[in-house]
Amino acid sequence: MDRHIRNVDDVLQLLDGLFAPEADRWTAGAADWWDGFYADRAKPVPFFVSKPDENLASYIDRGLIPAGRALDLGCGPGRNALHLARSGFEVDAVDLSPTAVAWAEERAREAGADIRFRCGDAFALTTDELGGPYDLIHDSGCFHHLPPHRRVSYLSLLDHLLAPGGHLALTCFAAGGMGSELPDADFYRQSRLHGGLAYTPESLRWIFSDLEEVELRRMRDEPAESPYFGEAFLWTALFRRDVPAQSPAVGPGRYRPGS
Repeated sequence: MDRHIRNVDDVLQLLDGLFAPEADRWTAGAADWWDGFYADRAKPVPFFVSKPDENLASYIDRGLIPAGRALDLGCGPGRNALHLARSGFEVDAVDLSPTAVAWAEERAREAGADIRFRCGDAFALTTDELGGPYDLIHDSGCFHHLPPHRRVSYLSLLDHLLAPGGHLALTCFAAGGMGSELPDADFYRQSRLHGGLAYTPESLRWIFSDLEEVELRRMRDEPAESPYFGEAFLWTALFRRDVPAQSPAVGPGRYRPGS
C-alpha cells in the first residue's frame, strides 16, 4: 500500500512522476535527454552559438540591470553566463546536463572567465549550494520546459534567492510562435509536455504578478552575422522585485506601540 504523501514536496514529486522521462525535457530522466542533445556540438542548433541573448545585452547596455551577483538557470553551454561575467557580474550557473556544464566550463576557461558552474536540478540544490541572494536571476529557456506544477517551485526559488530590488530576466516560448498552447490540465492527461509550454503576455504577468514588470516584448530576430542571439518566437521579460518599505525611525516624541 502506497500512502507516502504528507507535504507539498511529496505532491510535487508525485506529479513529476506522471510525465514519462522520454516524453519531456525536465523530469528525472531529462539529464540523459539533454546530454544526448548537447553531445554533438556541430548540430545546427541556434543557441549553440557562443553569443548572448539580444535582450540580455540590451538590459545591460541600457543600465536596467546593474552588475551584481547573478544566477543563470539552465545555462546550457554558458553563452549568457559568459556575457554576464564579461559585464562585471559575479556569476553562478546551473544546468541539469553534465555535458552542457562541461562545455560551458570549457568556454569559460578559454575566455578566462571566473564562473561557478553547478550540475543539477536548481530546485533540489540548497540555498547554500547556489549561494544567493542574487541581484539577477537569468533564465533563457528553462521556464518553458517546466510542467505546470513546478511553477510553484520556480516562484519559491525566486522568493528565496532573488534579492530585494533584484531582477528576473526571462526568455520563453511565445504563444503563436513555438511551444504547446494546450491548457495546463491536458499535459497531465497526456503525460507529456510536447517539447515545452507557450505563454501569452497575460499569463506571464499573472504568474509573476508579485514582481514589477520592467519590460515585456518579443525577442528581436537577429541575423546570423549579429553578435547577439535572437529568435522572434520567444518572449523576453524583465521583472523587478520590490524593495520592502522601511519603517520610519522612532524619534523623540514619536508614538510607540503600547505607549
